[in-house]
Amino acid sequence: MGQPLPVNRRFEPAYGSLVEISPLVRRVVAHNPNPFTFAGTGTYVVGRGSVAVIDPGPLDEAHIAALREGLKGETIGHLLITHTHADHSPAAAPLKAATGAKTYGYGPHGSGPHEGGADVRIEEGGDMDFRPDVTMRDGDQISGPGWTFECVFTPGHTSNHLCFALKEEQALFTGDHVMGWSTTVIGPPDGDMAAYFASLERLLKRDDRVYYPTHGAPIGGPHDALARKPQDFVRSLIAHRRDREAQILSALKAGEQAIPELVRRIYTDVDPKLHPAAALSVHAHLIQLAGEGRVTADGKASLSARYRLAS
Repeated sequence: MGQPLPVNRRFEPAYGSLVEISPLVRRVVAHNPNPFTFAGTGTYVVGRGSVAVIDPGPLDEAHIAALREGLKGETIGHLLITHTHADHSPAAAPLKAATGAKTYGYGPHGSGPHEGGADVRIEEGGDMDFRPDVTMRDGDQISGPGWTFECVFTPGHTSNHLCFALKEEQALFTGDHVMGWSTTVIGPPDGDMAAYFASLERLLKRDDRVYYPTHGAPIGGPHDALARKPQDFVRSLIAHRRDREAQILSALKAGEQAIPELVRRIYTDVDPKLHPAAALSVHAHLIQLAGEGRVTADGKASLSARYRLAS
């Protein structure tokens, strides 16, 4: 999890049943709530008859059964994966085995660009078993009866993160790139803060009318009780990250050097149990700042390194 955001409480999760959100979109939420998933993983179904399933979710038998029960009489033709964290992609394997549907994604965990060939296997929570049947790249399209997706490559949260733009409704399925309840944790080595900033800037140039995040309520559209505009929401995320960046620089100027010290100084309003997650994002910021020549580290820019302002 990252910084909590205002939550649309009128859009509560419905565990175990498909709920219609728009003429083309339905959602069922996995019962896996925790500090990283909020109420749980929201699996989206797009289309009628022959449908696409976005982010099938964790390897949870009850969730998979609820999805299949809700789609009785319909066919799952496509399984779309935004990225390969353990709460998003593992259920694709049993669904593929049961239905024959192909999986679509950028690639295996860690398949996006890395500086220095980072070993992403040290990262917790990665689905190392996932391999897409169809490899998708930015701008590629996926279509079915009455629906068309364009892939939008948005690395940052992970190196293989894709969003899926539903052309018929000007809707963007944002995975964990933009969430409806919290800012996104960027955890190196697979998470990259510079890439995350660039991917947020990409969204500002788009005309999406509503975001459907995998965690939390829609942003924009008729179900958003907060009446947010997606692009304004993205601007607030960028501003928040710039504020965190300024706090890190200020703490370094005050003499703090280690990441745990920086976290304690900056995240005063966050439960200490969540400080390890905050440390990941601080680390990601420091890697970016070091790459820009604004910060130096005593060796590799690691979690255990000591940092100072560049002279």
